[in-house]
Amino acid sequence: MNRKIIFFLVALILWFLFTFNLNYDEIIVGIFVSLLSAFIFGGYFIEKPIKIFQIHRWFWLLVYIPIFAYKCIEANLDVALRVLHPGMPLKPGIIKIKTSLKTEIAKTFLANSITLTPGTMTCEIDGDTLYIHWIWIKEEEEEKAKKMIAQTFEKYLKRIFE
Repeated sequence: MNRKIIFFLVALILWFLFTFNLNYDEIIVGIFVSLLSAFIFGGYFIEKPIKIFQIHRWFWLLVYIPIFAYKCIEANLDVALRVLHPGMPLKPGIIKIKTSLKTEIAKTFLANSITLTPGTMTCEIDGDTLYIHWIWIKEEEEEKAKKMIAQTFEKYLKRIFE
């Protein structure tokens, strides 16, 4: 199926889920907004949009959400401790991590997952390399740093998107 058609269907389903209303006027506006969005943004949608309907990908997404939430809470506590305790070390810097993810959307989700985790921020994606600002560089070796920052996310994002 065409990317724009899948984008339209996904946008329309989300519209109905968010509005939770099946009035005639809501349906017309939802169709119009979904068509407009599909026309403008549909070409940027995932490469093989039919994958979105594979149930095992939704299962791994549901597994990923609590894992991401746990990592986010853990990082929040670490950063809060560093802010409140003057003796906690800070060693900020930018590290380079190579990812094994192939699709652009998977790399984008990885970069966003890293950025949404306090204490880290993805500065740039260059091919399969991510440049990440880290509030406290615990490890400068690329493989060990990848294991600490990205490997947990990467494992699940590969199952979701690739």
